[in-house]
Amino acid sequence: MRAFVFTDPALTSRAGQFVWLELNTEDERNAAWQEKVTVDALPTYLVVKPDDETVALRGVGAMTVAEVGAFLDNARAALGGGAPSSPVDAALFRADRLNGEGKKAEAAAAYREALDAASPVWPPYGRAVSALLFIQQTTDGEAKCVTLAREALPRVSGTPAAAVVALAGLDCALGLDKTEPARPAAVAEAEAALRRVVADPKTGAAADDISSAYPSLVQARKDAGDEAGAKKDAETWAAFLEAQAAAAQTPEQRAVFDSHRLSAYLELGQPERAVPMLKASEADLPDDYNPPARLALAYLKMKKIDEALAASDRALPKVTGPRRLSVLQTRADIFEAKGDTAAARETLQQALAYAEALPAGQRREGTIKALRKKLEKPAEPQA
Repeated sequence: MRAFVFTDPALTSRAGQFVWLELNTEDERNAAWQEKVTVDALPTYLVVKPDDETVALRGVGAMTVAEVGAFLDNARAALGGGAPSSPVDAALFRADRLNGEGKKAEAAAAYREALDAASPVWPPYGRAVSALLFIQQTTDGEAKCVTLAREALPRVSGTPAAAVVALAGLDCALGLDKTEPARPAAVAEAEAALRRVVADPKTGAAADDISSAYPSLVQARKDAGDEAGAKKDAETWAAFLEAQAAAAQTPEQRAVFDSHRLSAYLELGQPERAVPMLKASEADLPDDYNPPARLALAYLKMKKIDEALAASDRALPKVTGPRRLSVLQTRADIFEAKGDTAAARETLQQALAYAEALPAGQRREGTIKALRKKLEKPAEPQA
């Protein structure tokens, strides 16, 4: 978003309408804010009321320039204080307010009310249905999510929201209990729908959203026992990302695709393909921990342990906050692969101590529990 969307000249006219602020969730100085506001995924966009610092509007995920414009228009309306023009707009206004406050169940009910009352040409439909699908995905509402995605997809066809809706439908179908009789048909239907959306250039979806579809398509093929199909999807995914990176105008734009490219190469069992791009990103973005951290993982998968450890050494001083824990966990895996179980255990202990010391807004109990579980395993004696 920062590299492609927020720098677009089309948003220049918006500069004076809002006070713009970017918060790094890895910085401990921002932990107090994270205690106040629930952030379930990145990127998250919040429009905050200046008088009481409550959230007026919340958005999650990649957006196109046009979608950002519509989001900001909705935000201005939410901040304007005027009465909504219709019952459906009143329901959406209430849903956005509740969602901004993190009251997911109440927000879901209000979004559902708005969608049920909306006309076929209601402009905020795509945004409202995307918000409700995200809530369902994060509150174990897979069955409802599958039904809503099926219902909504025809209405958002040919728009950027189609990618979000179709992907949510497939992810939720895959998330259904495998004993559920309706699961196979739901997965097959949702997979076919997502493939149609990915193949349709008219949607105008953000590259991030198209790229995010491929891991789910790969998983759907694996779920069906089709390893050849999964590999084909991974190859298509890698080719898509390579084309996007080749078209980038700046090193920052090119590096946007590094994470997904590495994931695609790892899926293909070809981590060596990531090395040139990550070396280039490390040279172009020397203060960013991501390129050496990703190199450490790529080298680990290549069994180049010394190179992996050296890359980890370069990444570690540059990273703070919750992301430091993933760097430390990869580092522990490197030591384990090296046969140095003592160093691996010491690294995990460092990670646990760091995780427990994080401020409340950055502390993740699930991560702490996982680290403790790893440390509970008895260390194997070294030869």
